[in-house]
Amino acid sequence: MKAMIINEFGGADLFVPAELATPAVKPGHVLVRVAATSVNTVDMMIRQMGKKLPIAPDLPAVLGMDFAGTVEALGAGVTDYAIGDEVYGCAGGLGELPGALAQYMPADARLIARKPKNLSMREAAALPLVGITAYEGLKRAGIAEDQQVLVHGGSGGVGHIAVQLARHFGARVFSTGGAEAQLALIESLGAVAINYREQSVADYVEQHTDGAGFDVVFDSVGAGNLVNSFEAAALNGQVATTVSLVELDLSTAHFKGLSLHVVFMLIPMIHDRGRAAHGKILAELASIAEAGGLRPVLDEQRFGLVDVARAHERLASGLALGKVVIEV
Repeated sequence: MKAMIINEFGGADLFVPAELATPAVKPGHVLVRVAATSVNTVDMMIRQMGKKLPIAPDLPAVLGMDFAGTVEALGAGVTDYAIGDEVYGCAGGLGELPGALAQYMPADARLIARKPKNLSMREAAALPLVGITAYEGLKRAGIAEDQQVLVHGGSGGVGHIAVQLARHFGARVFSTGGAEAQLALIESLGAVAINYREQSVADYVEQHTDGAGFDVVFDSVGAGNLVNSFEAAALNGQVATTVSLVELDLSTAHFKGLSLHVVFMLIPMIHDRGRAAHGKILAELASIAEAGGLRPVLDEQRFGLVDVARAHERLASGLALGKVVIEV
């Protein structure tokens, strides 16, 4: 099969084409003919940092976590899928799990679900990692109808899905952005856009919550922005973050009685624990999408398998609006 691999860690230009043996299908797994995959920040981190990250694969490596495609073969014990089923998931590209930058990819059947019928392969491939992350964060934070929810970074990969899911769950949603295109996207998704460059946290908390703060803050920006999340949250509020690699003074969180939820959705893949939960979330996301409550936004630029380096560079540039997708 055709694949794009890396023989060393570092820059995006290190991707090279290769002819690899089609993977054998193991018990409990399916072999997927990959139609599309998307680029996530963690894909770039693994490619750049390599073994500095405990989740990095051995070299040579096939990266790519998200995928959408068609079941080509079934491993022993797999009864929920049939050859020809269209599926999607986040099931490889780290550790010992081969990735999606290839024509075929083995996937643990617990980590996948049937592709949403109303989404294209490109759209479906954009959804798994960000969808599971947003779903887990909102659920852990106790998302409920009529809550006021703030999503930091609502035009980003995780953020724009969190905005849509929060609305699906019946919340009143607000979201921060900076550039005009980001704010326009946030508004098109049904949230109230907040320009963080023009308003302080105190100002928008006063404007939109009469100073009380937001019931739930979903922070897809993280790191130093967690300080803003703590400031924006209501007393006894909930803060979910996807980026907590930071040393931080928690005094504000303490005196407001906040609950902090750290979402690291790769845990089931890395540790082989709770993988079936991801399959269930993907099935739920598919139902929400088919009901019209969720649709990933794709960047306007299109890439093929041989364009992997350019796709990584596009995401790294910060110019992409929506998910960067690679068609295989």
